[in-house]
Amino acid sequence: MKKHILSILFLFLSAFMLQAQLRVWNPQQLNKAKVTPSKVTENIIKEADKNLTQTIASVVDKEKPAPSGDKHDYFSCAPYWWPDPENPNGPYIRRDGERNLDVLTSDKVNLATMTKGIVNLSLAYYFTTDEKYAAKAVENLRIWFLNPATRMNPNLNYGQTISGHFNGKGRGAGMIETYTFVEMLEGVELLKKSPAFTVKDQEALNKWFSEYLNWMLTSEIGNHEYNTKNNHGTAFEVQATRIALFLGKEDIARKFITEFPSRRIFTQIEPDGSQPFELVRTKALHYSIFNLTHVLDMCCIAKTLNIDLYKEKSKDGRCITKAFEFLAQYAGKPQSQFPYQQIAEWDEEQQKLLVQLYRADLFEIKPIFEQYYKQILTNHQIDKYIFLF
Repeated sequence: MKKHILSILFLFLSAFMLQAQLRVWNPQQLNKAKVTPSKVTENIIKEADKNLTQTIASVVDKEKPAPSGDKHDYFSCAPYWWPDPENPNGPYIRRDGERNLDVLTSDKVNLATMTKGIVNLSLAYYFTTDEKYAAKAVENLRIWFLNPATRMNPNLNYGQTISGHFNGKGRGAGMIETYTFVEMLEGVELLKKSPAFTVKDQEALNKWFSEYLNWMLTSEIGNHEYNTKNNHGTAFEVQATRIALFLGKEDIARKFITEFPSRRIFTQIEPDGSQPFELVRTKALHYSIFNLTHVLDMCCIAKTLNIDLYKEKSKDGRCITKAFEFLAQYAGKPQSQFPYQQIAEWDEEQQKLLVQLYRADLFEIKPIFEQYYKQILTNHQIDKYIFLF
């Protein structure tokens, strides 16, 4: 009995300590898994073991530099833009939802590989306390952010460029590619207890993200993304808020959170729960879910500051619950019953919807979407995403 009480006390104290560090991940879940390993923790450690043997590529490893000529500048191309058949040598044209794999750049791939690896390694370190995982994660952080020879410049001046447009400069849309920083910084918080992650490393990483946040908030490209009225604008605010809290700039974070209902919830969700800026896309279900995923991330972040964003509701009924109710009516349904476009990946998006309905129920006073995910989402207990968030 005494041992059981001590275990509960340990979980409570550990979760309390983690709560101050983590903003999106579920600290109670992580602490529980640390004490009682599960299939999902085993899978995470297996992934981290693979990361141990890999040497990540940095931004300077790309064959073709950004238009600036500086290989330290991150460089990517807009995925939905294609050569014009009627003017092959002219500016590219947009084909929304149709991904052009010919323009996929190594920076985009390598960034995703790096952030995913940091997540796996930091979690494995937390679960096992084995320093080899922390050491590898820190090595990767140094390669991508800190080492002068390999570091990325703290900007996205050349993110999602389009051939023949903007004189070779990037677009605000490129910042969607660094949204993985939100989850990566959760992992970095777990690394702070490791001697491998030195004070010098932490100070240097803080400096990099301070410069990046300043670029986000002051550049023309950043300002454009901030004022975008769809999932991109939502993602910008979540990313900026998470980085601000990582840097201890709570005033900036609180500003974004305080303005979030009026800027995002009430302007992007209609009284019936529809999201017009996402429904006009050729992947309407995907982007509707995508936007709400970011919204829930912000709700998680706000909760750590004792702010309940999820319950916010406009006078005419615009709220997050309504948005999920609107999408829930298509859960488990054939695509023929969806009155909007979804040109690909219907089944995959159905699964993503169930995961987000599951997440949404965690904010409700009592579950209201359980009927949709209870029977269909049978593997939720070993799903890494649900486990973390």
